[in-house]
Amino acid sequence: MTYEPVYTRTPRNAFIPSPVFVGIVAVFAVSGFLAWRQFGNVGFDVFLFIISGWLISLCLHEYAHAIAAFFSGDLTVADRGYLRLNPLKYTHPLLSIVLPIVVVILGGIGLPGGAVWVDHRYINSKIKDSLISAAGPLTNVLLALVAAAPFLLGLGPDVIDTGARLIIMTDHPEFWSALSALAFLQVTASVLNFLPIPGLDGGSILRPWLSAEYRRAWDLFAPFGFLLLFVALWQTSLSRYFYSVVLWGCDLLNVDPTLISKGLDLMRFWS
Repeated sequence: MTYEPVYTRTPRNAFIPSPVFVGIVAVFAVSGFLAWRQFGNVGFDVFLFIISGWLISLCLHEYAHAIAAFFSGDLTVADRGYLRLNPLKYTHPLLSIVLPIVVVILGGIGLPGGAVWVDHRYINSKIKDSLISAAGPLTNVLLALVAAAPFLLGLGPDVIDTGARLIIMTDHPEFWSALSALAFLQVTASVLNFLPIPGLDGGSILRPWLSAEYRRAWDLFAPFGFLLLFVALWQTSLSRYFYSVVLWGCDLLNVDPTLISKGLDLMRFWS
């Protein structure tokens, strides 16, 4: 039996950013300004800056999946509201928003989470299918470059090791530390999302090229891939290799580990 796609008219406001996303961007901008000016409880300013910045990246990551699917033939992503950058429209808000934020706060890792649902019956190409999956982590790579741009251009602060302690040479140490932590999260998200594990974007990139038999086995494992990765990062030596790769990436971006550590510590303003 041949499946005949039924195309629907794209809603007129399908590409207009939602008020929720605009609000998150506003919080990000204001908290960044407050952190720069060291206004009030600067730890709380950094917390809002990093969390809102991470939320923006989650929205852009899922938007990249959705827009790639839309131009690959699945117009239904517009009907579901995925093109409006609204995280409340995701299929699993708990896994896609709450869990990644909790993991960022507790573990300082940009943990990925499934969000948009793509109707693959409309996708008639293995290459397009893989590109839809790759669009998300490629967005994280781009965001890592954007966050690290001041450091790559030499605009960031210098960190001096006096032997007794490390000194951050800048008038705005909290802001630069927060930006470094945000760049670090994007690097962690990029590495995790490209891992060829069922249930993650890296696994979904490979899936279209597997035989039908292997795809069935892959799909059985996919719901548990995310959970097993989560456990492995905290309970096995995988975390050591993972952080080695991440810190190597941060070094390429000229993001100093001292600034990253300070930014993550400031984010936990209650401790």
